[in-house]
Amino acid sequence: MFIQTESTPNPATLKFLPGEKVLENGTADFSDKNFATKSPLALRIFSVEGVCRVFFGSDFITVTKAENIEWDLIRTDILSAIMDHYQSGSPIIDGELDQESHKDQNGPDGKIIFQIKELLDTRVRPAVAQDGGDITFHGYENGIVFLHMQGACAGCPSSTMTLKMGIENLLRHYIPEVEEVRPISE
Repeated sequence: MFIQTESTPNPATLKFLPGEKVLENGTADFSDKNFATKSPLALRIFSVEGVCRVFFGSDFITVTKAENIEWDLIRTDILSAIMDHYQSGSPIIDGELDQESHKDQNGPDGKIIFQIKELLDTRVRPAVAQDGGDITFHGYENGIVFLHMQGACAGCPSSTMTLKMGIENLLRHYIPEVEEVRPISE
């Protein structure tokens, strides 16, 4: 097994490409080891000292390190943890992950919410996935769209610019009711 690594716009996050499927559907974001109990792979990666966040996409894994750790010190251990996991035959996710519920699309803003999600899924999420991250919809209220940044996007120095200059401008262009985009914290 050959695992490639790619840098991301976030210097604290590296993207690992195992050359195999990671998740069949959706994404999974583990902000610390306590949230990784249902993922044997995430637990293996968290066992590497200095790892502070793990994110799974369809065919990639992003790992965020602590500020005081250098990539040269932990990259090999992370690669070993990923390789050992795939060779073990253990599942990536054991059981079902708890999915956060989002505001219902059947309310008075249902049409707007549908349009927002459609634009995020077709134009935004594929682009940020290339950088090892994800952006998920968490609500729309009074012209404000609330988004959660995950993976390499979480804590990225350029995330504010991505949110304001990229996503906000895109949504405002296609959906006049959108006035602002705000990130939500965990």
